[in-house]
Amino acid sequence: MGGIGDDRRDTLAATAGGVLPMKLRTVGAALVLGAMPVAGVAETYNVTVAAGHPPVFRWVRMISEQFIPTVQAGLEGSGHTMTFSEQYGGAIAGVGEELEAVEAGLAEIGTCQALFDPAKLAVQNVTYYTPFVSDDVRQVATTVDAMHDDNPDMLRAYADNGVVYIGAPIGIDDYLLMTNFPVDSLDDLDGRKIAAPGAAINWLSGTGAVGVAGNLTTYYNEIKTGVYDGVIVFASAALPGKLYEVAPHITKFGLGAQYAGSLCANEAWYDALPDEVKAALEAGADAAMQWYHDDLESFVEIALTKMQEAGATVTEATPEMRAQWADGMDNAARVWADELDAQGRPASAILSAYMDAMRAAGATPLRDWDKE
Repeated sequence: MGGIGDDRRDTLAATAGGVLPMKLRTVGAALVLGAMPVAGVAETYNVTVAAGHPPVFRWVRMISEQFIPTVQAGLEGSGHTMTFSEQYGGAIAGVGEELEAVEAGLAEIGTCQALFDPAKLAVQNVTYYTPFVSDDVRQVATTVDAMHDDNPDMLRAYADNGVVYIGAPIGIDDYLLMTNFPVDSLDDLDGRKIAAPGAAINWLSGTGAVGVAGNLTTYYNEIKTGVYDGVIVFASAALPGKLYEVAPHITKFGLGAQYAGSLCANEAWYDALPDEVKAALEAGADAAMQWYHDDLESFVEIALTKMQEAGATVTEATPEMRAQWADGMDNAARVWADELDAQGRPASAILSAYMDAMRAAGATPLRDWDKE
């Protein structure tokens, strides 16, 4: 029995009815680890894990606190051991450079950040082209993870770049607007410089704001020094990043939860692993996904409360303001999908599959981006 990367890549050549659902993978991994005899010679694996963000962020902490311990526990009794060198905060790869570091063999495993590597992980950015769909972060993340199980087009981007998707999807809680000025209407954004990550800069179309590319590692200082007046960000990162100190006006527009990336492994390294080691990585990714979203969901309201206690003002945008923002946006999803379709990457099919899955799960998007 192969590991998670083997199973997922098998879908590239198999029909949908010919592949077992990967949602059985946690149970399957446990059975494999408990029953599979040791194959070949016992090995000690020295693994470097890379993340551009520092360990203050949850998607990095999940590696230390859940992924690594679960992998090591899963290898007990197999004869194999795995030690990890954790290289975070840009030690060997900056934000958005992790995939390249893993591909080049500088790290065996890394956080492949689709949000910050849109050229190579283009179709994985589908959620960032579809705001105002859902604030249910677990549903968004598990939907995209399931699409990697079911849709071979989701896997090709990894294979084309010498890496393997191993799971642990990074869901991002509902995006907020944080500014150094109050926002009572969308007119207040006119002419203001607002930073946003990756494709989220498209969300500012129609608002009158001037979009500026940015990321969590630079937001604080750049707001403080006047590079821009606010950011599109999420509560669970805004609190540890202390953004409330420089952008104390928080407006909840319900821009939506998102999928930002996952863990990936160097393909050549992964392919050489015994099945029982792949199964341990599989179990670690599943455990990390569960831990991450449990911890995230319990923390979001705490983060908002703590920022209020520290002096921030939290305002809920009216339904009319939300509708005005959504209706005024360009349909960047349609442009994105058409451009990728022309390159032979079926983004329109991915867009429809994602929107259909979210609607089936109960989401009520403010705009049906796939149908316009």
